[in-house]
Amino acid sequence: MGQFPSKGLLSCGFRKAIAKSGLQPAVATLGPADLPPEPNSTVDWSDNAQFGDHIWFETSGSGDFCYVGEQYCIQKSVSRKKCAGCKISVHTMCMQQLEKINFRCKPSFREAGSRAVRESNVVRHHWVHRRRQPGKCRQCGKGFQQKFSFHSKEIIAISCSWCKQAYHNKVTCFMLQQIEECCSLGAHAAVIIPPTWIIRVRRTQSSLKSSKKKKRTSLKCNKSSKKGSEVNGRWKPFLVKPLISQLMKPLLVFVNPKSGGNQGAKIIQSFMWSLNPRQVFDLTKGGPREGLELYAKVPNLRILACGGDGTVGWILSVLDELKLRPQPPVGILPLGTGNDLARTLNWGGGYTDEPLTKILSHVEDGNIVQLDRWNLNVEANLELPIDVFNNYFSLGFDAHVTLGFHESREANPEKFNSRFRNKMFYAGAAFSDFLSGSSKDLAKHIRVVCDGTDLTAKVQDLKLQCLLFLNIPRYCAGTVPWGHPGDHQEFEPQRHDDGCIEVIGFTMTSLATLQVGGHGERLHQCKEVTLTTYKSIPMQVDGEPCKLAPSIIHINLRNQADMVQKTKRRVSMPHLNSQQPLPEKLQIRVNRVSMAAYEALHYDKDQLKEASTPLGIITVPGDSDLETCRLFIEGLHEDLDQEQQRLDQSLRVRPPTENLTPGLCVSGTTADRFYRIDRAQV
Repeated sequence: MGQFPSKGLLSCGFRKAIAKSGLQPAVATLGPADLPPEPNSTVDWSDNAQFGDHIWFETSGSGDFCYVGEQYCIQKSVSRKKCAGCKISVHTMCMQQLEKINFRCKPSFREAGSRAVRESNVVRHHWVHRRRQPGKCRQCGKGFQQKFSFHSKEIIAISCSWCKQAYHNKVTCFMLQQIEECCSLGAHAAVIIPPTWIIRVRRTQSSLKSSKKKKRTSLKCNKSSKKGSEVNGRWKPFLVKPLISQLMKPLLVFVNPKSGGNQGAKIIQSFMWSLNPRQVFDLTKGGPREGLELYAKVPNLRILACGGDGTVGWILSVLDELKLRPQPPVGILPLGTGNDLARTLNWGGGYTDEPLTKILSHVEDGNIVQLDRWNLNVEANLELPIDVFNNYFSLGFDAHVTLGFHESREANPEKFNSRFRNKMFYAGAAFSDFLSGSSKDLAKHIRVVCDGTDLTAKVQDLKLQCLLFLNIPRYCAGTVPWGHPGDHQEFEPQRHDDGCIEVIGFTMTSLATLQVGGHGERLHQCKEVTLTTYKSIPMQVDGEPCKLAPSIIHINLRNQADMVQKTKRRVSMPHLNSQQPLPEKLQIRVNRVSMAAYEALHYDKDQLKEASTPLGIITVPGDSDLETCRLFIEGLHEDLDQEQQRLDQSLRVRPPTENLTPGLCVSGTTADRFYRIDRAQV
C-alpha cells in the first residue's frame, strides 16, 4: 500500500502501521543518479526474480493517474505503464518512485524458510489505493461516487488485489486492524494457486557441489536436489509444494498471444489480475512444457488453453510426452476463428469479451469428458507434419485450398494481416480450384480400407473429391458434416469419446451445402483405417496442410484425453455435442478392489481397474443415485454368497472367501478416500 499523503485514512500513525505490517518488504532507496531498471513485462522465473515485482504493460487509459501521487511524480508528459498484477499506473520515469513509497505488487511466491512453518500457508491482503473504483463498499454498501470532476485525483477507495474486496477511504469503513488480516483470495479461491505454494529456492554452494557430483552418474542425475529444485540435471529456482484439498481445483492458463489478433495479449493481463501471475503462461515464451513440469504434482489440477484448436493440440501432445498421472483435464477459451473442438465442448466459436470471472467459473464447474485422439502412422514416405489428430484428417479439395493459402501466406505474410482478407483469399482459391478441377480424380488414386472393409469402389462410384476422417461433430468453423443419421440403423450418432472415427466423402455439391446445414456422404464408422495413396495428394491434419508423396497411412486410436466441457444451464433444443438423455435402465459392471490396492492406485483408474476382481453386473434405473446403487450391489453380494454356499455344499468343501466390507460403496470410510465420489451421496 502506497505511503503518500491523502485525506481521511492516511494519517501519520496509519502510514507507520503500514510500514510495520510486513506487507511491503523494505528496499533500499535509490539515489537520483541511479539508472532506472528495465521494467519487467513478463513473469521472472530466474534466480534474480524480485519479491513483489510489477509486470508492466503499455497503457493509454485516460483515467489512469500516476500512482505515486503529486508529491513524488517527476515527469507527467511521458508514457505510462500499467501493472497486470495490481492494476496501478505510473509514468515510465516514476517507476523508481515506487521504491521510495515502498509499494510493491502482490507477492506471487515466497522464499524458502522465510517464515515459520505455521505461518507459511497464510496469504494476507494486498491493499491498493484507488482513485476510481467500480462496485460498492463492502462495509457500508454504498457506491464509490466521486464528488466533482471526472479527473479528480482524490483517493476514494482501498481494495485488495487478491480478493478484490473494496472499502471507502474512511476510518468508518476501513479499519487499522484490517491491514494484516488473512485474505480468502475471493470468489475464485478454488482455482487460484496461492503464493505460499510457490517457493523460490536459493542455490547455495553446497547444492552447486552436489549437482556436480550428480552429473557423474546417470542414476543420481535424475534425482532432485536437497530442496527438490533440480529436475533432470537442470537447476530450477522455483518449486511448488501444494496443500491437498478436495475443494481446490488449481488452474494453469496457457495463452497464445498470436491467436485472435490482439485478444491474446489482453487476456494474459486480465488473467494475471484475476489469478496469481505465476499460473499464467505466454506460449510464445518457451511453450507449455516448463509450466506443466513445474505444476505436475499439484492435485486436481486443471488447464485452460487460450487459443485455437492447434494450441489445444500442442498442450495435449506435451501432456502425452510428460505422461502425467492423472492427466489434468483441459478447458478451452477459443481465440480466432474456426475452433471446432471448442464448439464441440460448448466453449463456442470465439471469445466475445465474456467476463473472465464467468470463464473461471465454467472451468471450475465444467464436466470432465473424454476426447479420442488418433495416431497417423505413415509408411514408405516422410511423416506428416503431425502424427496425431484430435479433430480431423482430410485429403483432396479442402486440403488443396488450405495448402494454397498456407504457401501464399508464407511467401507474403504482409498480405494476410486481417480476417477479411484471409476469407476473401479462401473464397477465391476455392473457386479457382473448382474451375480447374484439381481434385476431381481423387478417387482414382487412393484405396480406403476401414475395419477390413474396402470402400474404394464406393468412393469411385460417388466420384468423391474430398475424403474426411472426423473425430468430433464440428468441422470447417462449425458445420456438421456427419449430420443427423436419424432412423438410419446402419450408423450411430457421432460422439467424441466412443473410440470410433467417422469416414465422410464430399462432392463439390455437398461441400457447398455444408454452410447451409447440409452433410457429406456417410461412408463408415470404424476403429482402424488403412489409406493408400498412389500419387502426391494435398492433405491436412487439424488444419496443418502438406502435400504427401505416395504412401500408406494407418489410422488407429492413440488414447483418450480428459477435457473440460462447459456446462449449459439451459438447452432449448438437442445438439450433437450435448449430454445424451438418461436411459430407462443402466447396466453397471461391479468390481471389487482391496483397500491396499486402492490406496496405492487411486490416482490411476486404469491400473485400479486392472487390480480389481469382477463381481457381476447390476441393472438400475437410469436416474439412480449412489444410495440406490448401493442396494443393488448389496443384493449382488448376497446372491454371490448364496451361490458360493450352494457350490460348497455340492463339493462338501468350505474354502475361505474374501467377503466385501459390510456397507460397501463408501459406507465404511470417508468420501475423500474414493475416486470421484460425490460426498453428498455418501
